[in-house]
Amino acid sequence: MKKIICFFICACFLMHGLCAKAENEQTVNAVDLGIDAKAVILMEEDSGKVLYEDHPDDKLPIASVTKVMTMLLIMEAVDDGRITLDDMVTVSENAMSYGGSTMFLETGEQLTVNDMVKGIAVASANDGCVAMAEYIAGSESAFVDMMNAKAKELGMENTHFVNTNGLDADDHYSSARDVAIMSRELIKHKIVFNYTSIWMDTLRGGKFQLANTNKLIRFYDGANGLKTGSTSKALCCLSATAKRNNMQLIAVVLGAPTSALRFSSAKALLDYGFANYAVNTIVTAGEEIDKVHVEKGVEKEVSIVAGESFSTLIEKGKEDNVSKEIIIDENITAPVEAGQKIGTIRISSGDETLKEIDITALNAVEKKGIGLIVRDFFRMLFHGRDDIVAENL
Repeated sequence: MKKIICFFICACFLMHGLCAKAENEQTVNAVDLGIDAKAVILMEEDSGKVLYEDHPDDKLPIASVTKVMTMLLIMEAVDDGRITLDDMVTVSENAMSYGGSTMFLETGEQLTVNDMVKGIAVASANDGCVAMAEYIAGSESAFVDMMNAKAKELGMENTHFVNTNGLDADDHYSSARDVAIMSRELIKHKIVFNYTSIWMDTLRGGKFQLANTNKLIRFYDGANGLKTGSTSKALCCLSATAKRNNMQLIAVVLGAPTSALRFSSAKALLDYGFANYAVNTIVTAGEEIDKVHVEKGVEKEVSIVAGESFSTLIEKGKEDNVSKEIIIDENITAPVEAGQKIGTIRISSGDETLKEIDITALNAVEKKGIGLIVRDFFRMLFHGRDDIVAENL
């Protein structure tokens, strides 16, 4: 009997622990936003912090939201110098054969990389994805290998691609969290907003009209991207990005029953984020910190600036206990080069150091030559400038 009682007590403790764990896993959702979708997530871009989630790691088809990864690899190729936006891309018969949403490419037709990306980002062109994949990697299959390698590099644990455009296929899936991760990586390439924020445009000298499939671009304040998707298997999906007051949010909606519900769900997520959170900018890259004395320099002072930016995400109405400490190197002596490290900004929260940022010289300061030293010496003789003597010792 005692053994049965002990077993019962242990079982109660175990169930209590499991329930507590389940409650902790749901604490990111402070409110019910009334969203109708299979999975959603809201992420702040700079910190990567998740502000809201529901079934974020479920493996689901994502339709044309797949093109976020396709565009990411294109942007990387542009930034790496492997291709340029002015390169001419020749359309293959294979690329032309793709249906669904297209930019109506013809075999042998040539368009610039710029126009191809515009077609992919605005019109969700399946044929444009394949044309760009072949241009960058030689074949679509080789490009898909690159997509999966990039997903692994980014830590996208619930993703596998089999094509470049998201047409329904076995073993092609991702998750809301992984879509947010690759969306966050894509928007590091700020040039992509030149395409994803277009509402209407044209190609082929005005002969082909483009209208953005992401209706938030026109109707939601601050919307700047990113990609829609819908198939019979995936239902209606969206990775939506918007920026207000220096805060960039990423809202992912997967498996919404209708197009209207995917947009209203994304809007609810974004509204929640902007209403409850804000970015506190601690330091901005290039911000002048102070002026410091330079020993034996043609100029006696040099302006010093922050080497990079740092901000924190705060919940509105709650105090941010982040502080910064300016630490300047001792004995700054000429010559000083522009960009030379002069000190450090230490950003802390309590006893924890969050970040150390280099403080650098804004401009160069040359060392005094013998002529200036002699001139200052005679100024001292006639004007009693003891500080000049001390400086040149």
